[in-house]
Amino acid sequence: MSFTDPSVGPGGGTGRGALEFGRTYVVRPKGRHQATIVWLHGLGDNGSSWSQLLETLPLPNIKWICPTAPTQPITIFGGFPSTAWFNVGDLSEDAPDDIEGLDAAAAHVANLLSTEPADIKLGVGGFSMGAATSLYSATCFTHGKYGNGNLYPANLSTVVGLSGWLPCSKTLKNKIEGQDEAARRAASLPILLCHGKGDDVVPYKFGEKSSRALSSNGFQDMSFKSYNGLGHYTIPEEMEEVCAWLTAKLGLDGRST
Repeated sequence: MSFTDPSVGPGGGTGRGALEFGRTYVVRPKGRHQATIVWLHGLGDNGSSWSQLLETLPLPNIKWICPTAPTQPITIFGGFPSTAWFNVGDLSEDAPDDIEGLDAAAAHVANLLSTEPADIKLGVGGFSMGAATSLYSATCFTHGKYGNGNLYPANLSTVVGLSGWLPCSKTLKNKIEGQDEAARRAASLPILLCHGKGDDVVPYKFGEKSSRALSSNGFQDMSFKSYNGLGHYTIPEEMEEVCAWLTAKLGLDGRST
């Protein structure tokens, strides 16, 4: 599965001409700032809706950055424009991945993280297409490069994907096998994937197969949580899981009540 995003990130433009990213919403930490996470919305959404939910979480030590994807023609919608991190032609396992769009989105995430203080842990997470972009960013981090070969600059400490999938899963092995530094990064990067068994948009099997692909390619700190009856949305139980996991993996001071 994939999407096509013609925006420009650090390291060069694209052949499609630049698309502009939308507004970025920031949720400031209510306590001591220990981590910054870029959170990416799903297809057709914007950064505002997720920033409002993240604001309510009992995670006072996290700063959330919620960008809005560019508006661009989407193949699966017959070319109708929508906010999207990359272009998607088909929700199938054999659909081609939009590397150009994925690179631009991953570069935008890295750019948003580039001005954070050196002692702050960095992460990326998202829902649906945002989760796919987050997992693609994780593979760029472990490989040390974007799909186009440009160096990936951000040092990620955590990755969360809700109701999503892993782009470019077929080429993941080539990016890690025989490369000591990539294997080391993969082994130590904590990843949490959550997926509803009732998801009728991004089928549950995509989340399950993505989890297996990551685990089998050396991502040792990989957690996969499934939810009976959950469709293509989030529920308090799932967000509670995310809060507990982030608090543990990032070593946060504690949680507000």
